[in-house]
Amino acid sequence: MAKLKVGYPAALPAELLKLFPAGIDLIPIPTVPETEITVDFWIPPPAPIPGQKVWPWLRGVSVAQSMMAGTEWLTTLVGPEVTVCNAQGAHNISTAEWTVSAVLAMLKYFPLYRDLQLAADWRGRSQASKDYAAIHDDHQPQYPAVLQEELHGKRVLIVGYGDIGKTIEQLLTPFGVEITRLARTARTSPDGKVIHAIADLDRLLPEAEIVILILPLTPESQGLIGPTQFAAMRQGTLLVNAARGPIVQTDALVEALRSGHIRAALDVTDPEPLPSDHPLWKCPNLFLTPHVAGSTPQFSPRAVQIAADQVGRILAGEPLIYVVQSGTSPAAPSS
Repeated sequence: MAKLKVGYPAALPAELLKLFPAGIDLIPIPTVPETEITVDFWIPPPAPIPGQKVWPWLRGVSVAQSMMAGTEWLTTLVGPEVTVCNAQGAHNISTAEWTVSAVLAMLKYFPLYRDLQLAADWRGRSQASKDYAAIHDDHQPQYPAVLQEELHGKRVLIVGYGDIGKTIEQLLTPFGVEITRLARTARTSPDGKVIHAIADLDRLLPEAEIVILILPLTPESQGLIGPTQFAAMRQGTLLVNAARGPIVQTDALVEALRSGHIRAALDVTDPEPLPSDHPLWKCPNLFLTPHVAGSTPQFSPRAVQIAADQVGRILAGEPLIYVVQSGTSPAAPSS
């Protein structure tokens, strides 16, 4: 029996290769291959463009094990013959922490205070009160001045209740928020939590003060948030997108931000990367990061451990887990 050939990004730290079981051939795949490379099990780079550059050089791939939870670009790239698995759990914590941090940053007006710090002048802090009045359409006199908001007591709608959504809920719960959950289908969790169907989105949007998007990009979710959904949101709603950019219709988002109807914190955009002349850069009430929510020192070890466990299952003749596409090619090498 031929050894299982496992291809991995050559840039991975060497110590992570020790996580793989014995009895396989570990084959480093350079960022720019110069010749064809035959592997049975491929661990693509954790980003579409590098993966797209490598794929034409690969031969024999039967399993593509993503390092990420999202696999929409990977299934499109490799086609239906290849089994595709995601890295469920690899960046639950990092993405959930980014989400909670982004919520707090917006409610505490950190972008404004960062700008004032760079200007070495705190006199502009009165802008916080003006921003609060504008975004909430609340022009009643405040004494003392409103210089930040509280997360406690806010109504949060989590759109996408998979592993990351559940982790976000765990981190938000101590803040005393009221959480509503949406998933593809309605159900009640084993611990009694009510999970609404995504079909209820428009009905539930007006009740939320914070809307968190953490669902996969699928044909059904693409463009899910558009003019109708923005119109349904209450004045001052905070939209947080830690999922995929195309879930939100960008033109409608720009209009909702410019009108002052909502505010947003985005780790993802459509298009991505965002061109330097794109109107999103200059939209008010917006906090942007460049798709970094999953990028921590703990990410690669978790993702590689998942891949190593999958290799172990193949060697043991056990079924793969986290399968998002069942291909037609055999998962083990032929003799």
